[in-house]
Amino acid sequence: MKGAAGGGSRGQELVDRLYRTGELSRDQFTELIAGRRTETEAYARELARRVRERVYGNCIYIRGLIEFTNYCKNDCYYCGIRKSNRKAQRYRLTREEILDCCEEGYALGFRTFVLQGGEDGYFTGERMKEIIEAVKKRYPDCALTLSVGEKDEDTYRMYREAGADRYLLRHETAEECHYRRLHPPELSLKNRKNCLKTLKKLGFQTGAGFMVGSPGQTPETLAEDFMFLKELQPEMVGIGPFIAHQDTPFGNEPSGTVKDTLFYLALVRLMLPEVLLPATTALGTAHPQGRELGILSGANVVMPNLSPAAVRKKYMLYDGKICTGDETAEHLADLAGRIEKTGCRIVTDRGDHKKRSFQKI
Repeated sequence: MKGAAGGGSRGQELVDRLYRTGELSRDQFTELIAGRRTETEAYARELARRVRERVYGNCIYIRGLIEFTNYCKNDCYYCGIRKSNRKAQRYRLTREEILDCCEEGYALGFRTFVLQGGEDGYFTGERMKEIIEAVKKRYPDCALTLSVGEKDEDTYRMYREAGADRYLLRHETAEECHYRRLHPPELSLKNRKNCLKTLKKLGFQTGAGFMVGSPGQTPETLAEDFMFLKELQPEMVGIGPFIAHQDTPFGNEPSGTVKDTLFYLALVRLMLPEVLLPATTALGTAHPQGRELGILSGANVVMPNLSPAAVRKKYMLYDGKICTGDETAEHLADLAGRIEKTGCRIVTDRGDHKKRSFQKI
């Protein structure tokens, strides 16, 4: 496949530059996103696949996702578990139920658990500390990732000292006007970014990311996302297509596309070669082979669901979310077979970031 040196398009020239240097200017990102062609997308995805293979080989890391509460104090306009959605069937898992999920996952070969939930005031810093310590005591060889939203520095430090290794906090958009369109007034982009910087400072393997095709997104707002990711240097980046939830203010908005998502996955891999990059549940929801396509575009992480079957349909961030098929832990062998068709293989490994070691503080 020829790049700029072989007479390719302007888009291929920019992709080549990103591949060689890991950098583009804000204007160059905007130009690349706004003016891309099918051949540019294919070229970027092929290069991203090669970069992933160079850095991580054919290894795909699995994370056991435990969605332990769908209560949330926030009212983000795109989210199905927003506090104003009176139709949501709320639930919380107990510490014992969370540990049961981990036990099942460990037996299946998972060595990373991801505790994800809304910003639920019931799970105070002390309650989370007890849960973190219990998981790490029982499974000291496993990594523990949290995804529970915006907290103050003292709370994040408590989580870290209790043994949490990683933290996922998608920024959703890095452009102020776009952020305001997606979130209620009490939330701020400045605080979101500050939380991510605090997590990095405390030594978490830190994950950011954005929705693809969210209402109001433009090439210019996407350029801001890529510039922010370059500045932050996160160890993980989660991106997936926006999918509307019928019981939100964005219920009638069009969804983001698989095509766009695959292109942006590739650009993230080229910009941050060592990043841990999931092929997300949203991508698998948007396309039957979404995860496989993501892997072929540079992704190297999948997150099967370890949550109890009785609550999976209640953690409905968007309409149609897959929650009973081979994305779940009990169908892990089927998922492994599908991934093998991409030339990759699932490995039972913590799957830490390649170039950085993280010690407990």
